[in-house]
Amino acid sequence: MCGIAGIISPRQQADRSVRDQRDILAMTEQLVHRGPDGSGFWHNDACTVRFGHRRLAVIDTSPAAAQPMHYAQRFTIVYNGELYNYRELKSELQRLGHRFQTESDTEVILAAFAQYKEECLQRFDGMFALAIWDELEQRLFMARDRFGEKPFFFHEDDNGRFLFASEMKALWALGVTRQMDANHSLLFLATGQTGFPLAPERTSYTTIFQLPAASYMWLKLERDTYSPGKNIRYWDINTRQEYAGTTMQAAAELKERLLLSVQMRLRSDVPVGTSLSGGIDSGTIAALVHQLKGLKFQAFSAVFPGFEKDESALIQTLCQQFALESRQTVPGAGDLLADFDRLLWHQEEPIGSASVLVQYKVFELAKAFGVTVLLDGQGADEILGGYTQYIPWFLQEKWRSGQWKSYRKELEIFRRHGQQFKWGLKNYGAALFPHAAQSQLISRQAGSISRLPMVNPEFAAAFDARELLYKPLVTDLNDLLYFDTTMGKLPELLRYADRNSMAHGREVRLPFLQHSLVQWLFSLPANYKMKDGYTKWILRKSMENILPQTICWQSRKIAFEPPQYQWMQEAAVRERIRASREKLVQQGILHKKILSTAVSAAPAHAKENYDWRYWVLASLQ
Repeated sequence: MCGIAGIISPRQQADRSVRDQRDILAMTEQLVHRGPDGSGFWHNDACTVRFGHRRLAVIDTSPAAAQPMHYAQRFTIVYNGELYNYRELKSELQRLGHRFQTESDTEVILAAFAQYKEECLQRFDGMFALAIWDELEQRLFMARDRFGEKPFFFHEDDNGRFLFASEMKALWALGVTRQMDANHSLLFLATGQTGFPLAPERTSYTTIFQLPAASYMWLKLERDTYSPGKNIRYWDINTRQEYAGTTMQAAAELKERLLLSVQMRLRSDVPVGTSLSGGIDSGTIAALVHQLKGLKFQAFSAVFPGFEKDESALIQTLCQQFALESRQTVPGAGDLLADFDRLLWHQEEPIGSASVLVQYKVFELAKAFGVTVLLDGQGADEILGGYTQYIPWFLQEKWRSGQWKSYRKELEIFRRHGQQFKWGLKNYGAALFPHAAQSQLISRQAGSISRLPMVNPEFAAAFDARELLYKPLVTDLNDLLYFDTTMGKLPELLRYADRNSMAHGREVRLPFLQHSLVQWLFSLPANYKMKDGYTKWILRKSMENILPQTICWQSRKIAFEPPQYQWMQEAAVRERIRASREKLVQQGILHKKILSTAVSAAPAHAKENYDWRYWVLASLQ
């Protein structure tokens, strides 16, 4: 896990060489938090390619495994991430004649690339953002992992250079314009979203782009210029495979697949712990770690004494059951004020709620206790249908397919379990006419942008990205889960996790996002994921003899949700919001009439959570 940076500068002269050397140092300096264990630099003989690297040593912590790393007197890599199956892949490559000098996963990636070129990506089980320079062919290969756990940003500057880095701040250090995209800003203000699903290469800033998840790109260096190719998607989830086994077989197989994924993600030469809420996702990981290791393991949690959604009691139950050493942080309004600006400095793009701060504080706690790697349950909700808002779509699928008896039963039980969701005539219409429902949702989103309250009409008129608005065509539950996993909720949550962990030089690993596990889960029918009034039913079934019943079969979902509403009542927080409003008025984003309206403190989940969004947007300007 590291920070990477690079400069491709085709037209080299002595003064440009000095400038590029200075610039790669400046870029890498901005990434120290991602790699506190050392730095490394390299350039080719022609000085047309420069790499910078900040190291967080996790696998093979020896100096021999430092980056930039070279292979076969031809290839050089800078890489951020972890390859979990590096031992198995290394054995395969050794049988093909490759020899290794280190115990690192980095060298395995280089050998795999030398053997298979871009096809090596199909063999990787891991998270990564990487750049490999091929000196013989004068080409740069760039790739990102299947789900986009690790970031890769790039910019083409006025000096004819191609710049890339793990974070935008490394590009800003060279004077790249920090101009926020008005389309992104309006989308965030209206919906809380931070990206357009149909344009995953775009960021919140007009001059910075990103390599999309599950994609690679080549750049060819010519005599006086370079020619970057288009990004190519190398993997996708097949949503039309159908599982042929029984529910009991599926439950058993899920446990075995998760156990293997956890086992692979425990590979480390530094201490490993886990984040822990009172829910089934992190509880499952804690239970499987206990089964594999059978010894005390540190668990890091956020608690909120006196808050109705505090999970302290459930966390304590899990820690007692699985012999976990509980480490807890208690974030409050003071932390929100003290850490807000630093949090956004790390995140670089808008954040949806104060839960991002809570995650930030959990990783800060792990650093305080010397634990470098944390396992986390991120991704389970999106691939297993864990959110309450998925329930109506599940019920629509049942009703549309003629499973009326099952539909009525599930509707009744979900309501009996206290699940809060809307259900009425519109749902029947959406079930019968999914294309019309899709179109209506897109139009509704466009309307929410055009009718934003308190936004300066001239700024609102800057929105010209209506063609990028997108909602999925949902005929079954998997359609919606696919959207949220690849284009919707999950990419945003993965960005939060990467920046929050790296802010403290920690590494986060996500067992639920093992790609073959995800593919298998998408082969399961909807009634394996929602059943008997429970979301994530198949996961609960697979763990019911291992997890405490109060956790396995609880119906509520919280996951580090803080008392944001109470925090925003604090006078100092309200003052920050008022100052943010003034700043956005001065910049022509908000109408001046907002200065005479009271500061609201809408709950974090409210669609009209405008004051939070004003505060975030103003702080990023």
